[in-house]
Amino acid sequence: MARTGITGGTVADWMGPAEAHAGEIRKLSTLLEASQALSTTLDLKEGLRRVLEILGTHHGAIRSTVVLLDDETGDVKIEASAGAITPGKRVRYRIGEGITGEVLQTGKPIVVPRVSREPRFLHRAAKRPELAEQELTYISAPVALDGRTVGAVAIDLQFKADRDYHRTVKFLGVVGSMIAQAVKVHQLIEAERQQLVDENTQLRQELKERYDFSNLVGTSGPMRQVYEQIAQVAPTNTTVLLRGESGTGKELIAHALHYNSSRAKRPFIKVSCAALPQDLIESELFGYEKGAFTGAHALKKGRFELAEGGTLFLDEIGDLNLATQVKLLRVLQEREFERLGSTESIRANIRLVAASNKDLEKAIDAGEFRVDLYYRLNVFSIFVPPLRERKSDILLLADHFLEKFAREHGKKIKRISTPAIDMLASYHWPGNVRELANAIERAVVLCDAQALHAHHLPPTLQTAEASGTGQTRTFRDSLETFEKDALLDALKSARGNRAKAARLLSTTERIFNYRVRKYGIDWKRFKS
Repeated sequence: MARTGITGGTVADWMGPAEAHAGEIRKLSTLLEASQALSTTLDLKEGLRRVLEILGTHHGAIRSTVVLLDDETGDVKIEASAGAITPGKRVRYRIGEGITGEVLQTGKPIVVPRVSREPRFLHRAAKRPELAEQELTYISAPVALDGRTVGAVAIDLQFKADRDYHRTVKFLGVVGSMIAQAVKVHQLIEAERQQLVDENTQLRQELKERYDFSNLVGTSGPMRQVYEQIAQVAPTNTTVLLRGESGTGKELIAHALHYNSSRAKRPFIKVSCAALPQDLIESELFGYEKGAFTGAHALKKGRFELAEGGTLFLDEIGDLNLATQVKLLRVLQEREFERLGSTESIRANIRLVAASNKDLEKAIDAGEFRVDLYYRLNVFSIFVPPLRERKSDILLLADHFLEKFAREHGKKIKRISTPAIDMLASYHWPGNVRELANAIERAVVLCDAQALHAHHLPPTLQTAEASGTGQTRTFRDSLETFEKDALLDALKSARGNRAKAARLLSTTERIFNYRVRKYGIDWKRFKS
């Protein structure tokens, strides 16, 4: 076999000092250029290709390759090549197969002074010449990472009988070490990228599930009409105007419109027009150029740019000032805008969803809202009913919030007592669903039992009509209210079976029936 170890004299043994010095300078220059090639790009293949081209330019490499181990398949594949390698050819080896496979198996460099005399060459990447006048030398060094050989770098040189293999192998080993570090950086970046992709996919799926139509709570007639309208308009790019009182769930519906549309994988950007100062809202919507005004130290993208390809939700749009309304009207008409301080127009590929709890018609009459903007926004209007107009949904919403907040606060509350349900149903809910959610969360925090009772609800709900108590309650009144709640809960749990209900309260059936008659409780309504 023509393969050889790393032997031979020093460069100074067969060349002059000046020539040896020039050779060392060339190697250092090559290492510097190779380092720059690997550090200036995140594309590993491109970086490796540049390194191999540098070896060809400065060291006469006729052809060169970098092979890396595929951990999933166990194969060794060409990651980059230069020179007379068959373009685009996919070549794979097994560890221990051929000269390349042996380098990976042993983790040691291999020198073949005369390729034509080495029978173990597989010639998969390209046919090497076999004529004596075209004789080549093959040198391969391992690419080792964290004590494990993960690849190899190899070069073909013109055969020279006096070549110093020892120095060449050491030089190629340094190149292999640099490649190993580049591989490690690439693996870290790829792992982080994949983690971000997985997290992004998971978060998008969670958002889609969270804002799916099935998660909108309510079965009342007004809400069924809302669901039908959402299903009709969500797949389109039509501008939607959500009308309704504060706290009715307009933002939740805006999310549902976005995540059930073709734009679901693009951004959902929300702007609260009431929360932003009037002198800043224009720059927030459209962005600004560096130096556009005092304090504009750098370019800033506006919400329209951030929502590119997705949905822009303008909440409380009735609070926009007239100057910003004019610019918003132009965006809706022309589908383009300019940043503050710029004359360059930017195309706006967004779907607009607006919401308002104001009476926009009255605002138009008062000169506070532009009528032309109103008609541009009012393409598809959805009215979200207040909670007092969907009484049948109160219990469904209350159970939904009970389950949610009990899970968040680590409570084991299973149900809402009948008196508490009556109290929730009789209240007028000026704050709508948001107020109901807050009331249930407060009650969950206060409750230390398995059932949420009327006395856990906020004081604003503690009315004479709802709870059977006045503004001033005596100790006796409080005890009677608690006793009545306990009787009702027991009957509910026992489904109207008074004997079973008495056992739940650890009392006799006679005493239990006496208390039921005392409070005028209709036990038959609990029978299933």
